[in-house]
Amino acid sequence: MDKDQINKYSEGKMELVANQRFASDPQMYKIIDFLNRTLKTHQLLFGLTKSEDGMNISVYEVE
Repeated sequence: MDKDQINKYSEGKMELVANQRFASDPQMYKIIDFLNRTLKTHQLLFGLTKSEDGMNISVYEVE
């Protein structure tokens, strides 16, 4: 999730739906971008964070 997405949804309510850790993969950013562009009309937002031991994908429902 980038700063523009956070600012866009900061006015509304975001509820964490799911969270999952995966092994690091440089292509994961492209997948998250694709999901955010495709499913934004369904009030879903996907976030990606990177840590030392992998990547974490978060799924939010946005009001």
